[in-house]
Amino acid sequence: MDGWHRVDAPEVPEEGRVGSVVLDGRPVALTRCGGRLGALENRCPHQGGPVGEGSIENGWLRCPWHGYDYDPLTGRPPEGFTDAVTAYDVEERNDGVYVRLPVREPVVRTVADVVVETLVMHGVDTVFGMVGHSNLGLAEAMRKAEERGQLRYIGIRHEGAAAFAASAYGKLTGRPAACFAIAGPGSTNLITGLYDAKLDGSPVIALSGQVPSAVLGRGAFQDVDLQAVFRDVSVWNATVAAGSDHGELTALAVKHALDARGVAHLVFPDEVQVLPSDQGPALPIGRSAARCTRPDEQVLADTARTIRAARRPVVIAGAGARDAYREVLAFAEALNAPVLTTFRAKGLVPDTHPLGSGVLGRSGTPVASWLMNEADLLVVVGASFSNHTGIASYKEIVQIDDEPSAIGRFHAVTHPVLADAALALTALTEAVAGATPVDQRPDVAARWALWRAEKDRRVADDRGRGVSAAAVFAALSEALPGDAVVTVDVGNHAYSLGRYLESHGQPVLMSGYLGSIGFGYPAALGAWAADPTRPVVAVTGDGGFGQYAMEITTAVKHAIPIKHVLLDNHGLGKIAKEQVAGDFPVWHTSLHNPDWAAYADLCGATGIKVTSRDQLPDAMTRMFTTPGPVLLHVEQDAALL
Repeated sequence: MDGWHRVDAPEVPEEGRVGSVVLDGRPVALTRCGGRLGALENRCPHQGGPVGEGSIENGWLRCPWHGYDYDPLTGRPPEGFTDAVTAYDVEERNDGVYVRLPVREPVVRTVADVVVETLVMHGVDTVFGMVGHSNLGLAEAMRKAEERGQLRYIGIRHEGAAAFAASAYGKLTGRPAACFAIAGPGSTNLITGLYDAKLDGSPVIALSGQVPSAVLGRGAFQDVDLQAVFRDVSVWNATVAAGSDHGELTALAVKHALDARGVAHLVFPDEVQVLPSDQGPALPIGRSAARCTRPDEQVLADTARTIRAARRPVVIAGAGARDAYREVLAFAEALNAPVLTTFRAKGLVPDTHPLGSGVLGRSGTPVASWLMNEADLLVVVGASFSNHTGIASYKEIVQIDDEPSAIGRFHAVTHPVLADAALALTALTEAVAGATPVDQRPDVAARWALWRAEKDRRVADDRGRGVSAAAVFAALSEALPGDAVVTVDVGNHAYSLGRYLESHGQPVLMSGYLGSIGFGYPAALGAWAADPTRPVVAVTGDGGFGQYAMEITTAVKHAIPIKHVLLDNHGLGKIAKEQVAGDFPVWHTSLHNPDWAAYADLCGATGIKVTSRDQLPDAMTRMFTTPGPVLLHVEQDAALL
């Protein structure tokens, strides 16, 4: 209460030395010179250098940044100069050394407080990021919001992981999380994960610290034109200046991220973050409206007529149909039509449903491809028609999407329907009542029986060189909790997951159109933050996990119980396969890996190793019953995909 603070004995310097200590949360330079102690503010008045990291030379304390001298006891400069370091009272008492610090200045409300409070008011409850020198003002505002219980902050080991985590959060919930970085390389490290969000239509708020405005554009340390860097990846991009309406700019960022389903980016010069502000947060009321476009009545009537005339219609559901899965099923059931999904929509309709027909395309099953090939009409809902989806362009197609730019993007479609999926399907279900197409449920069951018999044969394959992918995903299908969320990386294991994992409705999150290796484990951090009550399973290869392997320590630190299945083929298997297919020699795709289970243990998680198929059931049980983050390391036969 009287301002005196005791210094721990080991931190008291010896004669002729200076050191840095933290007292009451404040940095102090403690010196001993000529048998006397001095205590100084640990900040040079010129460039802010930590004088406690300097040295005492010929009785003068020399600043480590630019060599300026000060009296080590009083902080005064040599004669003729006036820019002194603030000195504090210091006493050596019987029980130790004490320093008296001035009363703290009252805490003032800052621009950063306005920004963070506005984010919270608009539903942004999670930030993934890394604190650094050019975002400290924002970090302090986040710390206070976390202390109030309004915000969850997850400190990551690489900014790329922060962006992937935020993208996965948006994919699962449709709501934005934020990713947070310093100026220069911290922000540029976000870019890959933000492109994932852009291409998959995931709302994300990106927050960048920036160098001080006074040196911006002059070649200062970490001076990068961040608005230019982020221009392509973002749907909206602004720098918050001293005279800005800080709350309104923040509200606009959230609005653009949601309305345009993409990345909104805000840049904060260092000094702007801590400017005093008397603004309140900008409120969310009246900022946006539901995206519920009704189908045109004539288009609806023409489309319903086409569907009623079809004998073997099938439904193809993409990721854009996730919020309308009930309507998808009701429509399919009205016609006894199979439901195929794109890989990004895996789990939208359970594979156990009588009409559920698995994934179509490169990551798909022969069940889905056979049913599509036999169809005379495709009703495609919320899918992109990209070259990996496998949707047959030569079929008669009804395309339902609420994005005008998505209609006919890859090729012309016969019946374009611009509308909200749920509204359009509800209307069409009513309009096709009484239609009598072929009941395709027996075909679905027959194709599944054939495919499951083939999967059983592949599960049993064993060349003595590791476990087959079919065996891994058969075991995971049995053990996977019904309410789990699965995240998957990019590589051969992802194709195998799409082909072999039988979903009971568990969603699968992936880097869809960007196809970025490294997505899987950071995405699991984001999925957990979106709903900590649900089990989260990350499925990766050794190549992808190797890019963000240290994020397992993030899971340990924040007690995030990710269950991680790592298929280790000691190489970039997909790339090696592509080299062979392209008639190239296999070159530089092998990897030198640690024992991943031992690595997990060293990081404070639980590591489990599997080298043969018979070990899988017990290993899966142990993985799901062990508290905290677990890594299940499977030695995989690279040829048994």
